[in-house]
Amino acid sequence: MTAHRITVAGDRPYDVVIGPGVQVELGLVLDGTARAAVVHSPALAAAAGAAVETLQQSGIAAEAVVVPDGEAAKTAEVAARTWEEFGRLGLTRSDAVVGIGGGAVTDLAGFLAATWLRGVRVVQVPTSLLGMVDAAVGGKTGINTAAGKNLVGAFHPPIAVLADTDSLAGLPAAEFRSGLAEVVKCGFIADGRVLDLLEADPTGRADTAELIARAVQVKADAVGEDLYDTGRREFLNYGHTLAHAIERVEDFRWRHGEAVAVGLVFAAELAVQAGRLSRTDADRHRALVEAMGLPTRYAGDWAQLQAVMRLDKKARGASLRFVVLDGLGRPGILTDPDQAWLDAAWAAVEDA
Repeated sequence: MTAHRITVAGDRPYDVVIGPGVQVELGLVLDGTARAAVVHSPALAAAAGAAVETLQQSGIAAEAVVVPDGEAAKTAEVAARTWEEFGRLGLTRSDAVVGIGGGAVTDLAGFLAATWLRGVRVVQVPTSLLGMVDAAVGGKTGINTAAGKNLVGAFHPPIAVLADTDSLAGLPAAEFRSGLAEVVKCGFIADGRVLDLLEADPTGRADTAELIARAVQVKADAVGEDLYDTGRREFLNYGHTLAHAIERVEDFRWRHGEAVAVGLVFAAELAVQAGRLSRTDADRHRALVEAMGLPTRYAGDWAQLQAVMRLDKKARGASLRFVVLDGLGRPGILTDPDQAWLDAAWAAVEDA
């Protein structure tokens, strides 16, 4: 299979390479680099070992650095320990970090690269569907705090993203479904072909590479125009305001994509209440998300969720802001929606 290669524009353009076996390009991407720290979780020791071997064969002094699994990696304590590892390795400004793993590890690896010596290069090698279509692309990096998810971070684009689809073969079904939430989001905000493909095969297995490439293209188009999330890139957060609140309230026990799935249905219902989206399009959200095996309802404390949403990165002062649709493929911003609209949208997703 021929690899897809998508360029993310900007001050420092980079390629996202999607296909089987593309991790072998790691040595080419970092050609001439003296040292590299390969950041990975314990479950991906084999993949990290292969990356270290590839780099060493290219003359790069590479060493694996282990961090915890999942969101447990994204803490100030883990970051501090890893910075100490970088110091032990003698990582200099001309060296690089390689992040191998799902969205949490690539978020952390990017943040570590952004902050070590005020910025070193990073190559992202996402191993989950979520990482390939979302976290590893776009240069957003971050860690979590008690106040919320990704509230501490930096914009630090990678020099390359190698999305090796071979790594998806062993991905648990629930994790694959979780990643599909970010794919279908791209269908709702920009690329209707994604919706058609998922309605034909809600598992996403028949057209995985095309779905990844289309989702990455949607993100690349937004990021290339708006790296710092002040305009078009905000639309990529469709469904995420409620989703991030759910994740925080659940102490990250909910998978990101599962929370996004509920958030998508909520945002569609909110847009209906605001008179901006048709009932037919909102019903299409729920039907497709359900067909994909993702949740459309959540049992939680509505008052608590609203309080957490006000800490969302898209909030501006006292204003609560949501990405909503004015029709499929036509995202916009809704600021300070009426409480009655919010309550009605919540009622549509509340698992009472």
